[in-house]
Amino acid sequence: MNKSSLAQKSIVTLIAVAFLGFYSCKQNPKKETEDETATEEVAVEASKPDIKLSLAQWSMHKMILEEGVDPYSFAEKASEWGFEGLEYVSGLYYKELEAADFSEEAMNSWVEKSKAESEKYGLKNLLIMVDGQGDIAVPDEAERAKAVENHYKWVDAAAALGCHSIRVNLNGSMEPEVWMPASVAGLTQLATYAKDKNINIIVENHGGPSSNAQLLAEVMEKVGMENCGTLPDFGNFCIKREAGDYYSSKCLEEYDRYKGTKELMPYAKGVSAKSYSFDDQGNETRVDYPRIMEIVLDSGYEGFVGVEYEGSELSEEEGILATKRLLERILE
Repeated sequence: MNKSSLAQKSIVTLIAVAFLGFYSCKQNPKKETEDETATEEVAVEASKPDIKLSLAQWSMHKMILEEGVDPYSFAEKASEWGFEGLEYVSGLYYKELEAADFSEEAMNSWVEKSKAESEKYGLKNLLIMVDGQGDIAVPDEAERAKAVENHYKWVDAAAALGCHSIRVNLNGSMEPEVWMPASVAGLTQLATYAKDKNINIIVENHGGPSSNAQLLAEVMEKVGMENCGTLPDFGNFCIKREAGDYYSSKCLEEYDRYKGTKELMPYAKGVSAKSYSFDDQGNETRVDYPRIMEIVLDSGYEGFVGVEYEGSELSEEEGILATKRLLERILE
């Protein structure tokens, strides 16, 4: 065969190959699109935060304190309502513990009973919200040290129970310039004790200067310890009350909850999804849940979000379940 014939044959072959390739693509127009869509779905699924729901025991405080429900039924109730994690409230057991002067035996008994219940229902113990053990942001050094030491037993209890944190309050002074250094000193002392026990010390925006998220974030920066963080609460952003107290009297001024949540999330080791009331569509009427949960998710947080119902229009059980349904709808 001469060179001219060979050249012609090569051209014909190339045309045939190109046509077959084009024909193959035309025969499978969906394949590339389907592959791209599948890849995108996998990427979205992989980037979706692993958020689980826990129950804050405070959601049951009326049941326990007013209706006589056994606080040790916490795990049973949480399991019945479909939660995976438990957030204990120390004060709901004080009738029993104070009677024994918080003895080592009484604290060990509390841990054993609580742990047995959580294991029975297959729930994870996450944290203990500790109240009434003294002001760890008080300016007097001796008083502050005593308050910090009062929290040690709860650090030990959290470690024995398998929790990752105890939540503390930064009460002690309403004056930011006094509160700030006292808070740093108290938290540093407590977090140092808790460090070797693998327990975090976390602070909720819970009245007074702690509800000013910018100030609380500054405290976190000044402490600068890995096991010291925050527990952003969607509802506790009142920074000025009528009687000058922390919790009870009428709120006169609130810190912006969305700005505050964004400022606290970089230090968050838990999230408290506070709720009060709901409309006919199941939306929270005081907190824009889609907006605030977007802030939580955009921060990169992965972990438990704790349901904490504190309303009066619904029963505690109804409010707990309404909050859970709303979060599930947002997270699906």
